[in-house]
Amino acid sequence: MRYNWQQKDWPNFQYQTTDIEDSLFDFAQRTGRISGVLEGLSETEQTEAIINLMVSEAIKTSEIEGEYLSRNDVMSSIRRNLGLNPELPLTKDKRAEGVAELMLAVRNDFSKPLTTQMLFDWHTMLMKGNTQIEIGQWRTHEEPMQIVSGAIGREVVHFEAPQSNKVPSEMDGFIQWFNTSQDEIKKPVLRSAIAHLYFESIHPFEDGNGRIGRAIAEKALSQSIGRPVLFSLSKSIEGNKKTYYDALQNAQRSNEITNWINYFVQTVLDAQIDAEQEIEFTLKKTKFFDQHKDELNERQQKVVKRMLEEGHQGFKGGMNARKYLSLAKTSKATATRDLQDLVTKSIFKPIGGGRSTRYEINI
Repeated sequence: MRYNWQQKDWPNFQYQTTDIEDSLFDFAQRTGRISGVLEGLSETEQTEAIINLMVSEAIKTSEIEGEYLSRNDVMSSIRRNLGLNPELPLTKDKRAEGVAELMLAVRNDFSKPLTTQMLFDWHTMLMKGNTQIEIGQWRTHEEPMQIVSGAIGREVVHFEAPQSNKVPSEMDGFIQWFNTSQDEIKKPVLRSAIAHLYFESIHPFEDGNGRIGRAIAEKALSQSIGRPVLFSLSKSIEGNKKTYYDALQNAQRSNEITNWINYFVQTVLDAQIDAEQEIEFTLKKTKFFDQHKDELNERQQKVVKRMLEEGHQGFKGGMNARKYLSLAKTSKATATRDLQDLVTKSIFKPIGGGRSTRYEINI
C-alpha cells in the first residue's frame, strides 16, 4: 500500500467543503457564543471554567493513548503552574506534571510561530520522567515507524510513517506550512484539521505523537480565532476513539481528504457544544454553593465538591454509601446519616432503592 506521504502530490491536500458550509458557519457562531457566556461569569468563575476545560483536555488526550491520569494530580499541577496555589506540592506522577505543563504552554504561546525548538520543548514536557525513549528530538531509529494492532505474530499494519532520516526535512516543510497557512486558509477548523493530519502522517517522535498532534490542532485553532480555544478537542475525540482512528487511517491513504475534514469539523462542533454546557454548569455550581454552603458539614462539602468536579456529565455511577465512606474517610453509620441528610435537604436525589441506591446532585 502507498501512503499519503509516498504519493506524488504530497503534501498538497485536496478537499471539498460543500457538505460542511453550514457547520463552518455554526463553528463561528458558537465561538462567539462561548466567549459571550464566559464573559458573563465572574473572574473567579471564568478561571474555574478555563481550568476545568484544560484538565479535561489533559486527561482525555492521555486516555486516547491508553494512559489514565488522576484528575486531582492534573488539577493540582495546573493550579500550581498558574500561580493560583503555589503551595501545592509536586505530584508523584510525572506524567500528570508533564501534560499539565504542556496544556499551559500551548495556551500561553498560542500566538507564537511554531518552531522545531517549541515542539522539542513540548515533547520534553510530555515525556517527563520517561527514560525509555529519545526525548526532545526527532526519532532516529532505523526500524519502520508503524501503527499496528493485533497479537504478536498477527499484527495488522494500519500506517507506516516516513523513515527517520526523512523526518527533519519533512518537519521543516510542515513547520513552514504551519506558519504560512494562517494567511492562506481563512477558516480555522480547516487549518486545524489539516495540521493534525499532516503532523500525524510524519509521526516525528518516538512516542507522544498523538498528544503533540492534538496540541498542534489546538494551536492552529487558537491562532486563527485570536485567543486560546475554550473547549476540549480531546474529550470529544475520546468519546469515540475508534471513529477517530478509522478517519485518520483512511485519510492517510490519499491526499484527497474531504472525509477527514468532514469528520474533524463535526468533532470540533461536538467539543464546542460540550464546552457551552460545561461553562453553564460552572455558573450553576457557583449558585449551588452560594445557596447551600451553610447547610453542608465538612464531610458533605468535600464529597459534593468532588462530585461537581466531574462537570455537567455528572459523577460516574452516581454517589453511594461505599463511595461516600471512602471519599469522606468516615464510618458507615456517619456516611448513611450524611447521605440521608442531603436527601432531606433536597441537595441529593436518590436513584433506585435498597443496597443499590445511588445519589445524584440536585443542581
